[in-house]
Amino acid sequence: MSLDPVQVMSGQVKELKVAPSSNGDNRASWEEKEEFDQDHLGLTTKPKPVTGRRARKVEGGMFFPKPENAVTVAVSSRVMFRTEREQKVFEQKGVEEYLRYQIEHENEPFAPGPAFPFVKALETVNARLRELYPQSEELFDIVLVTYNHAHVGIRLINTINHHNLFIERFCMTGGSSPIGYLKAWHTNLYLSADADKVREALAEGIAAATMFMPEKLTEVSESQLRVAFDGDAVLFSDESERIFKAHGLDKFFEHERDNEDTLLDHGPLKGFLEALGKLQKKFYAKGQRLDCPIRTYLVTARSAASSGIRALKTLRAWGLEIDEALFLAGAPKGPMLEKIRPHIYFDDQMFHVEGAAEMGTVAAHVPYGIAQKHNPKQKSSVGK
Repeated sequence: MSLDPVQVMSGQVKELKVAPSSNGDNRASWEEKEEFDQDHLGLTTKPKPVTGRRARKVEGGMFFPKPENAVTVAVSSRVMFRTEREQKVFEQKGVEEYLRYQIEHENEPFAPGPAFPFVKALETVNARLRELYPQSEELFDIVLVTYNHAHVGIRLINTINHHNLFIERFCMTGGSSPIGYLKAWHTNLYLSADADKVREALAEGIAAATMFMPEKLTEVSESQLRVAFDGDAVLFSDESERIFKAHGLDKFFEHERDNEDTLLDHGPLKGFLEALGKLQKKFYAKGQRLDCPIRTYLVTARSAASSGIRALKTLRAWGLEIDEALFLAGAPKGPMLEKIRPHIYFDDQMFHVEGAAEMGTVAAHVPYGIAQKHNPKQKSSVGK
């Protein structure tokens, strides 16, 4: 089985061609056209009336935190919702017809995509935090990121209202790279279907991953956020992975024994685990450790006795708690993840991402470290 980002549900997606703009950002060539309006688009039908939209319940004067105080999760609209039909219109008929189609269907909500259960779980945690700390801004803050023209924003807003999501922050770039905006949002995690943009975010020090849609979806908890991480090149650096790739397993074990008391350097997702840990401690402070709505997992191919001590000592030195640690000694990760049922699993190796997806887990690839030289190059897709 070979996966492309969200391709299980949407088929092959071509990359949007962009041209440099005067401010140095990449801007889609169609964005250079003059402002669009409905007459210019030549709509043949008026947008259908809204059907099935739910009223959003905002109780107690709901507020949204300042980005610097929140745990900000930026999600591409293409992994938040299913947009394969619209993508085909864009590929086959061009941007003009694509925009016309979006406006004519703007009151038809998109179906949930692979990131949807994860975002719903974030909102569940927020509801619990608001109960315990009504004035605190230490919450998850979700930003919806899209390359789309602003016209498409109406359909996205209608979709968010339909699904009763609390997403008020949008970043509609009209074809430009969103990475600069992610830095301004103090983004803690960026999820996208565009592998190139994920690599760009990682290069800027932003935790990021390419999401994949499993062929089957495992039912996940509605009351507890579950996040699973690989160790090397995800939470930790790829130092040990490099030893293994260059010199084999025996040398790897020897290296880990010799460096048992030397901390591993941090990997790209360490900061996100740290952010989760800070929110967990807010529940612990209220005596809710056993009823915490956040649970974290380390799922690693390392062996416990031969190479696990260094990983655990590193986490302890960082002041980070992992609720469950599974040292699989090279056994397949998919069956274990099927039992955990995480909302998302992060791994640097496509072999493990594909294995997780086969078992129904929503998996995300972190294109970081030496393993990328051994992985086939991912194909990019447009993060509509």
